[in-house]
Amino acid sequence: MPFLLYSPVGARRRQPWAWGLALLPLVLAAALPAEAKLPFIGDLFRGQPKPKVQGPSAPELEGSTPEAEFQELLKTGDLRALNLACQEAASFDFVTRLQLLQQRLLTVAPPPQPFPVVLVNANALLSCRAPDAALEVLNRFGPAPGLEREQWLVQRWRAAMAGLHHDLAARLLEQLTAADPERLETLALPVRVNEDGTVLTRPSLDLYVEHLIVLERHQEAAALLLAGRRPGQVAAERLSQAVALLAQLPLAERDQLMERALDQAAAAQAWGLAIALLEQQRVLVESESGAVAERSRARLSRLSQRLDDAYSEWAITRQDSGQSARADALQQQLRSPRDPGGHAAPQP
Repeated sequence: MPFLLYSPVGARRRQPWAWGLALLPLVLAAALPAEAKLPFIGDLFRGQPKPKVQGPSAPELEGSTPEAEFQELLKTGDLRALNLACQEAASFDFVTRLQLLQQRLLTVAPPPQPFPVVLVNANALLSCRAPDAALEVLNRFGPAPGLEREQWLVQRWRAAMAGLHHDLAARLLEQLTAADPERLETLALPVRVNEDGTVLTRPSLDLYVEHLIVLERHQEAAALLLAGRRPGQVAAERLSQAVALLAQLPLAERDQLMERALDQAAAAQAWGLAIALLEQQRVLVESESGAVAERSRARLSRLSQRLDDAYSEWAITRQDSGQSARADALQQQLRSPRDPGGHAAPQP
């Protein structure tokens, strides 16, 4: 049974490298190389000149494949071996070897091929920093409706994102989710594999917004950010980003959105973010109105001082079991900026 190409939002599964590829849009788990892992998305290049055939393909460095062994692998290696060679070449930044491997990967599995083979071939090209070539391989195949098509779309999105083809990447996310905010919110896509083997995912909503911003579709991006339903720090960051995109919205409405963002940051105890939001609010008010934003400045000052004082005392008292009541009170003080004396509380 094939693995899904995505996971619930925020899921980070701790897996050994044997499963690194299986968590991403590849093939059946049994078809994956044990040593395989995914490249960092975005850390890719394309359009390099063809390598020279004279001389060694790479300098002799400790831990790298010797030249004779590499040349034999280039001639006889299967997709599994070529994928691992790509990962090694990328880790050493062996540009010539990467180019030789890219050329081989375009011919090693000529069409027609079964869908799992197409996915492994495309992933190997991504490992080899060749996103456009990965798209070329994927375009050789017409997927069946259902899970197979979703896997194909996700793999094409990975290649489009890696190649900075934002228009194509946006269209692929639209096809995956019908541009439905709820579906975008719940569909998490892999963006990189960490050193410990865990997979970092992000909600499709935020990825889609990034593509829209590059394409200067700011109103659509802001509407999606405001439609998000995740609370806390994520909500605060999205509201802040929406305010920055909605330059035509009246100042009073943008200020209201900033207040919502501050509430969400406070609920998550994200005090550094709260300070950044207050500064954003101050700049917004002063640039739009031409007047000094006394309220924002005062709140910034109170929050900064309060955090300095309360956090310092809390850090000390929390270590003393006899002062647990005081530590709890200080923690509540840090958590509730709208309580009396808080930075957001009404001032006399």
